[in-house]
Order: sequence, then C-alpha cells, then structure tokens
Amino acid sequence: MNVYYLCIGLLAALSLLLGALVTVGRGKYEVLVGHSFDPDNTLHKWVRAHANTTEYAPLLMVLIYLVSLGQSSTWVWWFVILLTACRFLFVAGILFPSTMAKPNPMRFLGAVGTYIFGLGLCLALVQQALRR
Repeated sequence: MNVYYLCIGLLAALSLLLGALVTVGRGKYEVLVGHSFDPDNTLHKWVRAHANTTEYAPLLMVLIYLVSLGQSSTWVWWFVILLTACRFLFVAGILFPSTMAKPNPMRFLGAVGTYIFGLGLCLALVQQALRR
C-alpha cells in the first residue's frame, strides 16, 4: 500500500466532501451567497471547515507527493500519516462542538499537528534536495 497516495486521496476526499456539505447546507438553509458569522451557526461551521481545508490541503498534498518521490526515512512516513490525521481532527474540532466560539482540544491539536508535521515534511523535502 502506498501511504503517500492514500493520504493525498484522503485529503482530496475531505475537501470535496466538505464542499458537497456546504452545497447541501446552502440548499437546506436557503442561503445562496455568504453565510452568518455566528460561531454557533451550522452553515458557518461547514463553510469554515471547508475553507480551512481548501487553504491547507492542496499545499499538503503537493508536499506529500514530493516527499514520496525521494528515498525517505521512516519518520517521514509517520509524519505523512499524522499530518493527515491532524487535518481530519481539525475538521472534527470545527464540525462537532456546538460552537466555534470556544477553543477545543480537537481543533488545537489538529492545528498544532498540522504545523509540526507539515514543517517536518518541509525539512524532509529540503534534505532530499540537498542530497541530489
């Protein structure tokens, strides 16, 4: 199994499914343009989860793909898995709590993990570039 491609596929699916959720939500709540900025509003949470995912997922998918092209250490493989898990955890931290107004552990760990594991993959890519 190619974990790199699996994680790329999962991130792409997350983005597409959240986009579909926003589309369904716009029909359900009869809001064609924009959304409420109330942190308790369901459509607002769906839009923010999708927007945040589309901000990060493309960059992370390219990064994962590029590190997959070189010979990498076991820690890189684990960072790819943990990075992907953190993105899902972050989305869960937006969607499942009743409000976005309060911090929660899922969102915090998802965000911090994204930064740590994402920067780790940047380091791996730089190491690969220096070896060539």
